[in-house]
Amino acid sequence: HRVLLLDQRGTGRSTPATVATLTAPGAFATDEARAEHLVHLRAPSIVRDAEMLRLALGAGPWTTLGQSFGGFCTLSYLSFHPEGLQRSLVTGGLAPLTGHADRVYRATYARMRARTEEFFDRHPADRDAWSEAVGLIRAAEAAGAPIPLPGGGPLTVGRAQGLGMLLGGNTRVDRLHWVLAEAVDRTGPAPRLSETFLAAVADQDDRLVNPLYTVLHEAIYAQPADLAGGRADTGWSASRMLAEHPDFDPEATTVPLPTGEHVMPWSVEVDPRLRPLAGTARLLAERTQWGPLYDVAALAQNTVPVAAAVYADDVYVDRDLSLETARRVRGLQVWETDAFHHDGIADDGPAILDRLLAMTAADGAGTTTAPDPVD
Repeated sequence: HRVLLLDQRGTGRSTPATVATLTAPGAFATDEARAEHLVHLRAPSIVRDAEMLRLALGAGPWTTLGQSFGGFCTLSYLSFHPEGLQRSLVTGGLAPLTGHADRVYRATYARMRARTEEFFDRHPADRDAWSEAVGLIRAAEAAGAPIPLPGGGPLTVGRAQGLGMLLGGNTRVDRLHWVLAEAVDRTGPAPRLSETFLAAVADQDDRLVNPLYTVLHEAIYAQPADLAGGRADTGWSASRMLAEHPDFDPEATTVPLPTGEHVMPWSVEVDPRLRPLAGTARLLAERTQWGPLYDVAALAQNTVPVAAAVYADDVYVDRDLSLETARRVRGLQVWETDAFHHDGIADDGPAILDRLLAMTAADGAGTTTAPDPVD
């Protein structure tokens, strides 16, 4: 294969959307203008760019490999430009075709809970370390002297919860263990949070160079109301779903569980470097005018060979929702495995790629075992 790695809209060398570029003098005069620009950075637009690039290169239909959000883009590609595809491979990236973002966050909170308990069962002392770290954060806040984070802004329980991102894959989970093992510095007169812990939180929380992760995170699920269970705005879905999962809510639980890919309204407020985009993020969360991400009818008639790795315990792209989508894409073959997590492609990329390529070969055979779709 000749490999093309595409810098999708707003990233890399494809007119990057950063705090600096979005707020530069002469760029966008208002939050409304910024929000309207960012609306055009979603999967259908990315797919149109890819197809224009294919045509400009004079290339025939090509094979695509989509990891995570790349899989979401693959579903858009299959929907709107299947003529450009020879075959498509997806790893940890089958998005729900219909329904509201609330469905996603209900599922991912449950997956994060199970993953966290698995982790703490494996490292019992880390549960105590996490509890002590949260206690030190709350004590500093209560004393009116919140702990500053490298990069700016105060350390809050919510920001510390972001360490749960390290549970999203096998290749990083051990790092969380070592962070918690060294979370508390006891060399002084009183326990305090270590620089190791503070640096790890800051690293997970830092979105300076990729603010799209925060600002557009829930918009990757946004669709017209008739495709989204009757509600078009995302309305800070992950935050609202805390009411159904209070063990993740720092306002409801003394020691909340770590979170995963859950963006909160305060995510663009607490970091002073992201604060210029707070108004834009609010407008996107409130927006009700969205185009469809997928063509459900076209996917039901799909003729492009597609194979997808679905990770049974994936905390970011839910297994049940993934299998629902697989059922709705004609001919999509599923390889469901519990040997990998969301980062499987980094864990053993050659084995996964070989498996998916074999499934989409002329004599490939796979299985699709998804339940009936639920809107």
